Amino acid sequence: MFGKRGTSATPGNAGSGGGESAPAPEPAQSAPPAPTVEPAAPKAEPAPAPAPAASAPKPAAKPAPMPAPQPAAPTRSMSQRNESYYDTKTQVFSALIETIDLSQLAKLDADSAREEIRDIVNDIIAIKNYAMSIAEQEELLEDICNDVLGYGPLEPLLARDDIADIMINGPDSAYIEVGGKVQPADIKFRDAQQLLSVCQRIVSQVGRRVDESSPICDARLADGSRVNVIAPPLAIDGTALTIRKFKKDKLTLDQLVNFGSISPEGATLLQIIGRVRCNVVISGGTGSGKTTLLNCLTRYIDADERIITCEDSAELQLQQPHVVRLETRPPNLEGEGQITMRDLVKNCLRMRPERIIVGEVRGPEVFDLLQAMNTGHDGSMGTIHANSPRECLSRIESMIAMGGFSLPQRTVREIIVGSVDVIVQAARLRDGSRRITHITEVVGMEGDVIITQDLMVYDMQGEDANGKIIGKHRSTGIGRPAMWDRARYYNEEQRLAAAMDSMETVQN
Repeated sequence: MFGKRGTSATPGNAGSGGGESAPAPEPAQSAPPAPTVEPAAPKAEPAPAPAPAASAPKPAAKPAPMPAPQPAAPTRSMSQRNESYYDTKTQVFSALIETIDLSQLAKLDADSAREEIRDIVNDIIAIKNYAMSIAEQEELLEDICNDVLGYGPLEPLLARDDIADIMINGPDSAYIEVGGKVQPADIKFRDAQQLLSVCQRIVSQVGRRVDESSPICDARLADGSRVNVIAPPLAIDGTALTIRKFKKDKLTLDQLVNFGSISPEGATLLQIIGRVRCNVVISGGTGSGKTTLLNCLTRYIDADERIITCEDSAELQLQQPHVVRLETRPPNLEGEGQITMRDLVKNCLRMRPERIIVGEVRGPEVFDLLQAMNTGHDGSMGTIHANSPRECLSRIESMIAMGGFSLPQRTVREIIVGSVDVIVQAARLRDGSRRITHITEVVGMEGDVIITQDLMVYDMQGEDANGKIIGKHRSTGIGRPAMWDRARYYNEEQRLAAAMDSMETVQN
């Protein structure tokens, strides 16, 4: 079925006679499944796959899939693989590409395609008489399947749920973040072209591209994980790929309590804030957990509300049934067709939203979001890069000024006070842990100054012998928050009072 040579090899080659004249045309016709399938560095292999018989669906195999195995060798880590392993992989990969028909492979589901590749690779190893142990052969089979069907060396990292970030700085340099700490990763790309091909495969799935003419690209994986690619010539040492991974199991506020990110009383307060349709801005630095916290808060939105999300790359994973997801679009080759975040937010207002959620506010779209919050779309949310609630308010003012709005400063601040109800501050501490450090209400104005009040803060008290930060969440003593009337409107005033009382009790 998948042999290239034979009387009825490929439907797309009809008319070429059944001869062996052209083994090369189909890579151009079989683009979909395998951008990684660039011919590797040519090794001295005279005829990669003379073995596949003319009419056999796979190369004629010997009874045993592997020749005499070497003495049992333990599975090696990637760092222990020597150059001979990569040389063998390159040769087997080249023989596979010469043997298999990619256009036929694209018609199979993932499991069937993987089985076909494994069978052919086993046969190639047997025919070429490579001396490999069972463990080495399994490693090679898995690597080649990942190269053809997946994201190559990235696959084992993407499969791990304990990794938060994957950072590729070139074909020979990779790092991961585990438990808040960055460490080297034991993976290696064959060459710079394979790394770029993997990046092109990732971004092409969301209709984007990365090459010399468009070397910067934001994209996402199927699970919503955020991807950034910057390619040469901008990246001097080779393509740089950064993936912010999302956990397969979506985090909840209860899990954040277990992690120590928030106290149980603070989690109850956040539930009430999400339930009573407060306008919320989540503030924090890079990697502080803003998007995770936004996902947690959206779980407390009623199922009958119409929610519209606007993002640069779709990451939010809302559980409600009535959700419309919108995503920005970069310009095309001619520099036209760009759809900005501001375009999406403005269009949202014509779509009868009940809540508007902006994944990340970076520029003048903040003004349109504030206008939406102030015109009947209560419960709207967004995230902003800032290091404190007070700095968050200053950032909002700065972004409005970036949009060219010539408004008096007092007017801008009045718009902010009339729009934003609560600022939730997230932080990533120096030990790698993430904490919610402030839950702050925007109360009003005195003169030209915006007045805020903290409902809960996180106090750092030191560190233990292992370097872990020790601290606790405490109440600031506010007995009646400014959101009290809103909570009473939604019959949540008793829960709110109980949460505030319990914060006081725990502190004392």
